[in-house]
Amino acid sequence: MHKLLRGHASFRREYVAQSRSFLAQLASEHQSPDALYIGCADSRVVPELLTNSAPGELFVIRNVANLVPHSGRGTGSVGAALDYGLGALKVGHIVVCGHYGCGGVKAMIEGVDTTAMPELGRWIADAAVANTAARDGSGGTAQWRRAVEENVLDQLANLTTYPCVQKHLASGELTLHGWVYDLQGGLYVYDDEDARFEEAH
Repeated sequence: MHKLLRGHASFRREYVAQSRSFLAQLASEHQSPDALYIGCADSRVVPELLTNSAPGELFVIRNVANLVPHSGRGTGSVGAALDYGLGALKVGHIVVCGHYGCGGVKAMIEGVDTTAMPELGRWIADAAVANTAARDGSGGTAQWRRAVEENVLDQLANLTTYPCVQKHLASGELTLHGWVYDLQGGLYVYDDEDARFEEAH
C-alpha cells in the first residue's frame, strides 16, 4: 500500500501539476470515449498504455480472460457496461482484446481446482466448453495461443447476443474488433477477410 500511495503522490506532483486544465475539462464535461475496450484483468496488460490513450478516451471492462458472458448469463456487469457504453456514451467501436499467456485461458485448457477457486471455475465454465482449441488435447504453447485467439472470437460472437449491440450493429453505428496482445509489445488484429490475426504496424 505504501508503494501505491507514493505512486499517487508522484502522479500528483508530475502528471496532475502539468495537466490541470485538461483534468478540469474532463471533470466538467460528460465523458465521450472513442471505444469500449473489453480486456483481461491481467496486471501486465494495461489498455491505456498499449493504445497510448489519454484519460477519457477508453471505456474499459476488465475481467479474467476478457469474457463476455452470453446475454442473460453471468452477473450482468458486462451487460450493464454495454448498455451504458452504447446507449449513453454512443461509442462506435468495441474491442475485445485477449493476450497470449492468458492464465484464464490456460485454466480453460487445464481445468480449475474448484475447491480452491470455485468462482473462477464457474466464471470460465461456459467459455471453456465453447473453446474448441482449449479442448483439442494437443498441448503446448501452440494450443494455448490458438485458444487465446479463439476465445476472443467467441466473445465477439457473444457480444451479438445483447440487444443493444444488435441494434447498433444493424444501424451501422457500431463496429466490433478482435485483438490479441503479445506481452512483449506486439498487437495482433483479426482480419475478417483472411480469417486470421495479423500483426498491427
